[in-house]
Amino acid sequence: MTIVVERGDVVGDQRTPLVVVAGWSEAVQAAVGSLAGEGTVVVHHDLSQVREGVVRRAVTGADGVTDTQILELAHACVSCTLREDLLPMLRRLHARSSVRRIVLHLDRTLEPEAVCWAVEHVPVVGVVGQIDGPASRDVRVEAVLTCVDAESWFDDATGDDDLADRGLNASPDDERTVAQVVVGQVDYADAVVVSARGADGWQQAKLHAALVRLAPSAPIDWVDDAGEVEAEQLLRRVPPHARRGEGRDAHSPLLRGQPPLAADCGLALVEFAADRPFHPGRLHDAVDLLLDGVVTARGRLWLATQPDHVMWLESAGGGLRVASAGRWLAAMTPQEQERMPTARRAMAALRWDERFGDRDTSVVVLVHAAEPAEVERALRGALVTDDELRREADWARWPDPFGQWHEDPCETVDGAPRDAEYSNTNDTDREARS
Repeated sequence: MTIVVERGDVVGDQRTPLVVVAGWSEAVQAAVGSLAGEGTVVVHHDLSQVREGVVRRAVTGADGVTDTQILELAHACVSCTLREDLLPMLRRLHARSSVRRIVLHLDRTLEPEAVCWAVEHVPVVGVVGQIDGPASRDVRVEAVLTCVDAESWFDDATGDDDLADRGLNASPDDERTVAQVVVGQVDYADAVVVSARGADGWQQAKLHAALVRLAPSAPIDWVDDAGEVEAEQLLRRVPPHARRGEGRDAHSPLLRGQPPLAADCGLALVEFAADRPFHPGRLHDAVDLLLDGVVTARGRLWLATQPDHVMWLESAGGGLRVASAGRWLAAMTPQEQERMPTARRAMAALRWDERFGDRDTSVVVLVHAAEPAEVERALRGALVTDDELRREADWARWPDPFGQWHEDPCETVDGAPRDAEYSNTNDTDREARS
């Protein structure tokens, strides 16, 4: 019998623990090295030559011997290559009695959430001696460890650079920003290592204010020398309620843990909620405020012109996107509602409105230079007015710049925003980001 004590502390769980190490700091290599040892295998996919169609995969055993192989891109796609190579490998490593832990050393351009989602959900078929299914049948995410550089992280997290600007894009279609990657790596972390060398006191204080708001329950180790990382000790401080690779969607809590709500070093969390929809045109104007002086914004939106769809907003630095994230319960049949997670249905029942059902808006914004009151005022002003709320029949005729997918800064053609191709932020987009 398996007795679950806490997530991440499971008695009788025979799956192999998986530690995911991410980040842009030079401390990444030291963290990986401190985790290596007896019974631990380190897996790393080097994407530095991916634009030439080459991925280098290195597997280092407990004896320190590294086996390196060159992989060709599957279907000219990084996501496909990683899925088709990494996920079966995790299952095969689990089958080795000598392997007690796997450390997955991510390339710095990879976001751990996308990788953990693939481990949990993407089916692996054809592995000899194993039942078809996701890698999570055989491995469990013990922790996500992110390493950041105190001198450069904040500029990266609030800047406008695309990965392509630094020659790091995986393909011509890879339009991710540096801010999106580095913010996502911290936001999903269960533990953080900060390389403080070269950063002054103000940089360190401002970074700390950001970290405890993005990953409030994650223990943080500050190191002056990147070679002095004690990752084993740090991981022992990860609390039982940590995410540990757990997925999230548009209806998950936006404030996980207990982040400080008071302002510090100019950083503050703005919580915005509304029980009436946004006017799409006014919201499009308002989101400009989420591109200047903001570290990140995320949350679900109710657009008057799209009454059936939950819209998901996510920003980092100078880039923002809005995408469809499924349907509201109120737009589903009773049979479809029954298939939704119990927690979602329970939360919806607590705030169910006779006219609009579970439709609502909830957004959290982490500002560093923007004025919180201005952000609140702009979003509040983008909601439909009392008069517009009464004229619901008119909503469908309003111009909608968002479609089912929208990115800012946007380009316009004849005054109309040019929307990117539709992608679902819960499934397709996660895979695209990996």
